[in-house]
Amino acid sequence: MSHSSPSDLHITITEHPSGEALSTDNGTAAEEFAEEARLDREIPGRVLRHGGHGDAVTAFTKALDTAEDGEAALRAVRDHGRRLWRNAARRAREGDGDDRPLYWTRLAMLRALRERHPADEPLRAELTAALERSSRGIEGNRLPAGGDRLRVVITGFDPFGLDRDIRNGNPSGAAVLALHGTTLRTADGRSAHVEGVILPVRWRDFTDGIVEEALTPYLEEGPRRVDLFMTLSRGRPGFFDLEGFNGARRGDTPDNAGVRAPGPVPVLPGPDGTEGPQWTRSTLPMGRMIEATAATATDGREAEGPGAAPVRARTGVVELPAGAPADGEPISREDGPGEGSTAVAGSGGDYLSNEVAHRACLLRDRLKADIPGGHLHIPAPDFASEHADPESDRYTDPVLVAGRREITRRVRALLLSVPDRDRREPAPDSRA
Repeated sequence: MSHSSPSDLHITITEHPSGEALSTDNGTAAEEFAEEARLDREIPGRVLRHGGHGDAVTAFTKALDTAEDGEAALRAVRDHGRRLWRNAARRAREGDGDDRPLYWTRLAMLRALRERHPADEPLRAELTAALERSSRGIEGNRLPAGGDRLRVVITGFDPFGLDRDIRNGNPSGAAVLALHGTTLRTADGRSAHVEGVILPVRWRDFTDGIVEEALTPYLEEGPRRVDLFMTLSRGRPGFFDLEGFNGARRGDTPDNAGVRAPGPVPVLPGPDGTEGPQWTRSTLPMGRMIEATAATATDGREAEGPGAAPVRARTGVVELPAGAPADGEPISREDGPGEGSTAVAGSGGDYLSNEVAHRACLLRDRLKADIPGGHLHIPAPDFASEHADPESDRYTDPVLVAGRREITRRVRALLLSVPDRDRREPAPDSRA
């Protein structure tokens, strides 16, 4: 099956839970409505007031109002976006590890920007992109060069599922913030320097190439090429899942903007004009990672808490076998894709977590980066039982905070389990 181009991508707009239909032919209005409109609800307002970013929105607004021209506005946007990103990472390391203040503060800043720069103003798109990139850590590779140092890049996601529970955070984003800018020490005494990126939960940004924009500086050849990349996302309760295979197919799940985009993953052709493959694969040493990070209690039982959840390798996929018609019945395979098959769902499903892994692994292969890389689904921390109801007025509690910290510690341990000078483990086997 050939991939569709971005212009061929089928995009539909769902109805917002308020009942107001979202009508647009390019998705922009839907994004502004669905994400920014949630700012008016009680919980986001409380997160903004108590999230530790203080007068970030006020200072940003003042900088926009006093900018003398477009260049000054662009500088102000980048400066305040970087400041928000740095402060969010610092607070994640030093505080309770919460990723939600970054998400809601960014949206409040975007709302202020759009109120001052109308949609028909050419500068607005540039300013919006600058704020998105600078507040997500997407500004190139600033890792140290040198063969004696290990370089690691990890990606996470914004909160999602907010119409089910407006209190949702995302443990992948929390882990990225807590680990960004840190230096880890490996078992053999080497230093592993970590940088992170947090991606939006929006199909359109992926279509526009945000994954490639973020990761190319880390994967391209040069003295700062990373030794490891890992894409992270929130997964099923009770497990850390290492996903073996990623499919070039999008499901029908709406994103944070209420947009659905089912169909092939719209990646650009490679340098030689070849289209992207149906499948990409992880090169993470899954067996070693599982062995090195097994979490058991002294009596052999699995330890309690989300950070101690077992690590599993998943290699199952859903596919249309080679030669099957496009409307044929998909089949499941537990040992990876069959030769010549068409992707329906990767080991990690058919949502943006599958797509970030597909794009990142494809970029690795196209840039000939012989490094371990792949996707990790991580469990979400839970509220205490008395606050579990989405209608609860508690947006945080000690159980949630402790779970988030446990999960981040486990992600750190998994990262440290990868470097090994003496052993290299092949990628999951496949006939694809």
